[in-house]
Amino acid sequence: MRFVDKFNIRDSIKTSSGDYYFCSLKKLAQSNPGISVDKMPNAVRIMVESVIRNTSLDINEDFDINKLKLWNDFDNSEEVPYFPSRVLLQDFTGVPTIVDLASMRDAMLTNNGDPSKVNPMVPVDLVIDHSVQVDYFGTKNAFMNNVNKEYERNKERYSLLKWAQNSFDNVKVVPPGAGIVHQVNLEFLSPVISVRDYDNISLVFPDTLIGTDSHTPMISGLGVLAWGVGGIEAESVMVGQPVYMKIPPVVGVNLTGKLSAKATATDLVLSITQKLRSYGVVGKMVEFYGESLNSLSLPDRATISNMAPEYGATASLFPVDSKTLDYLELTGRTNDQINLIEQYSKSQGLFGSNQDTREYNSTITINLDEIELSMAGPKRPQDKVKLSEVKSNFNTFLADTGQSITNSNELDHGSVVIAAITSCTNTSNPDVMVGAGILARNAVRKGLNSRPWVKTSLAPGSQVVDDYLLKADLIDPLEKLGFHIVGHGCTTCIGNSGPLPEKVSNKINDENLVTCAVLSGNRNFEARIHQQIKANYLASPILVVAYAIAGTLNINFDTDPLGIGQSGEEVFLEDL
Repeated sequence: MRFVDKFNIRDSIKTSSGDYYFCSLKKLAQSNPGISVDKMPNAVRIMVESVIRNTSLDINEDFDINKLKLWNDFDNSEEVPYFPSRVLLQDFTGVPTIVDLASMRDAMLTNNGDPSKVNPMVPVDLVIDHSVQVDYFGTKNAFMNNVNKEYERNKERYSLLKWAQNSFDNVKVVPPGAGIVHQVNLEFLSPVISVRDYDNISLVFPDTLIGTDSHTPMISGLGVLAWGVGGIEAESVMVGQPVYMKIPPVVGVNLTGKLSAKATATDLVLSITQKLRSYGVVGKMVEFYGESLNSLSLPDRATISNMAPEYGATASLFPVDSKTLDYLELTGRTNDQINLIEQYSKSQGLFGSNQDTREYNSTITINLDEIELSMAGPKRPQDKVKLSEVKSNFNTFLADTGQSITNSNELDHGSVVIAAITSCTNTSNPDVMVGAGILARNAVRKGLNSRPWVKTSLAPGSQVVDDYLLKADLIDPLEKLGFHIVGHGCTTCIGNSGPLPEKVSNKINDENLVTCAVLSGNRNFEARIHQQIKANYLASPILVVAYAIAGTLNINFDTDPLGIGQSGEEVFLEDL
């Protein structure tokens, strides 16, 4: 496979590890001013680079560059061949793609060919994270017991995936227990800028990917353009085919103001989800810019990008900037790789927030000063509720069922029966995870405990979380409240919450109770979390701990005590 510089855009950059060739958007702008490269949002720039680079390979069809002139006119534009550089899989949706590749090898052998020639043409990363279930909880052995149960249930599938990693080129499998696919991608897998060797040249280019999971856009917090697709589309990219698509409209989201000391990234993303779902971004890309970018950590950005499917966007992109580079250093990327990322991004106009020259299809402003403590529920992630109004919100929902609460001090309507710190949406963010640990520590010191009917669980998105919670001496207080580590996978967020304790389950059935789950996840549709639970509220890990102690949604943390301390005093949330 040879690269042919059809558009005269080859250029080079100097980095700490040497000189690299790349396809220059600046040269494209000079030779084709009608394309208006300077006005392109970053998402469009990345797509255009992919199109011109890959259609310059001798194995691909020629491309009419004039098609790019209508990149900002979706209705009148034409489809372009977009080539993602990497495919991301999880075990539920990834297994069928591996089976299809194996079938292709069988077909090759049947026709007297060499089966070893059947390999993905782009790198494929498969992370096993969707299989672990919370069968065991509340003990130090919960993690290993759940892992053993997971292997017992999935032995055949895991054997297939291990074979695939050993047999196929370009396939990497991350084993069970390592973490959630999107968090592992963020912390470890993504190079941000890739290098590929062709027969006559090596080129550097942005890491771009599609994944067989709807929350694939989480990596866009790192400046990587990504979105979720179905299995057939992923397979076509794996065997070298482009995604034929129009360049989507791009909505610019201008972030102003600053989060208050009490507000978290969870509060922010739930507010963004509500606002953008109402604004209308389905079928569009979202690109964040503005004065407040520097106040958002990389994990904050990843939290926001993670919920792109909830607010309806195809992708949700942040720029590469100094916060990106700091995070890459923190997560162990090499100095040479970080320097390459910085130099390439600056050369292509992808570094920092350059909104003054960007032309978005529309813009919306979100003021971080206005973000309040909040949750979302009881049935949709866009139904944001102020924390002070959750009690009345649930009671309104309960009244519609014809029921009412009798006694919040025992298992009743409104009782929280699952409190789960779960999902890459929030467990990837040290601020809220440490915050949950601090709340647990302070609650234990006051003599508080979780209510006995609450199934508690802690499922970090990667083992990195275990390490910093352990070093901060926060694992022990979390465990004293029942939040033992149950696994490193999606667990409760995707409905793998496991069975409720038998007594709890029986009482819910016998009395037809309308019970609740509070989780740090991204989706809360009825019966998604557990078939016996009718009301599900999304919240920060901090509030998950608080509701485990309260044991009910029938509480206003501003006016009602969280519990009674060891000295008989009322303890409020603000005391912790």
